[in-house]
Amino acid sequence: TRSLTITSVDQSMFEKAQGEKVTLPCTFEVSEEDEGPLDIEWVLIPADNQKREKIIIMYAVDRVYNKYYGYVTGRMQFTHLDPRSGDGSLDITNLKAEDTGTYQCKVKKAPGVQSQKLQLTVLVKPARTKCSIEGSQEIGKDVTLKCVSQEGSPLLSYDWRRVSGTQDLPATSVLNKNTGELLLKNASREYSGRYNCVASNRVGTDECSVELNVTPPVNTAGIIVGAIIGTLLGLSVLCSIIFCCYKKHREKKYEKEVHHDIREDVPPPKSRSSTARSYIGSNRSSLGSMSPSNMEGYTKTPYSQVPSEDFERAPPPNPAFAPSKVAAPNLSRMGAVPVMIPAQSKDGSIV
Repeated sequence: TRSLTITSVDQSMFEKAQGEKVTLPCTFEVSEEDEGPLDIEWVLIPADNQKREKIIIMYAVDRVYNKYYGYVTGRMQFTHLDPRSGDGSLDITNLKAEDTGTYQCKVKKAPGVQSQKLQLTVLVKPARTKCSIEGSQEIGKDVTLKCVSQEGSPLLSYDWRRVSGTQDLPATSVLNKNTGELLLKNASREYSGRYNCVASNRVGTDECSVELNVTPPVNTAGIIVGAIIGTLLGLSVLCSIIFCCYKKHREKKYEKEVHHDIREDVPPPKSRSSTARSYIGSNRSSLGSMSPSNMEGYTKTPYSQVPSEDFERAPPPNPAFAPSKVAAPNLSRMGAVPVMIPAQSKDGSIV
């Protein structure tokens, strides 16, 4: 008995680049016995068995349903507007990496039911490829040219070529196409020039370039001597700064100690003239009432109690006036110590 059959079985695997368009075929034929309504479903089967299948587009009861998931809306649609013609193929535009997976086309027209699985792989072209140089660019040294693509589906392949001068790579070069490294052994001045790297996979290529400049060895001895001299100069400057800071700190500390030693609550010393006058006045009063009865009390006052600072500088004698002669009583009999009493002239000066 003849029943519904799917005729598009020639190709089951598809590889496309990101951003391109793909058509997944699903053509079919129905028999006279298939009298039920036509249903066509496209299902995405995830690679992870733990995830559920997703119906991405469906045709049923003469109507298309394709708004199940937002990320496929507007990008997936039937190739023909009327799938009843026998063509239920699926068009996917602006392919993305997440579109990779297994797609199943299921056609049902009772009593006939058929399905077909197709594998789609979306590849990403190499992009953002960068070139760099590793190692010293000196004569006699080994230099490595590196090439890496930031984007791109595996398997990526790298190839180096020389742009300037002879386009052939140096005889001592070793190329690793999987890692993108080009090793130049025992580099010479002739190795200098521009090198170009091409990264490629099954869907596209990307390029980058780098300039190699091989120079004579650097005078390392001179550099070391210069570095030592610079270090010593720096240390000397640093020591000078530390010494100045220490000296300034000591000076501030000394000033602070001296400031604390001065007592603010001590009254200022009396002037010498006032001290001397008060002393003279007190002695005058004593002399005025001097008698054998009060002489004893006067002699008990020691001369050493008079502040020495009040008489450090005696006023010069005034030649115009002669000192008054005061006859002092004979005190030796009384056991008293003779005391020299300063006299006062007519103008008030002390002599």
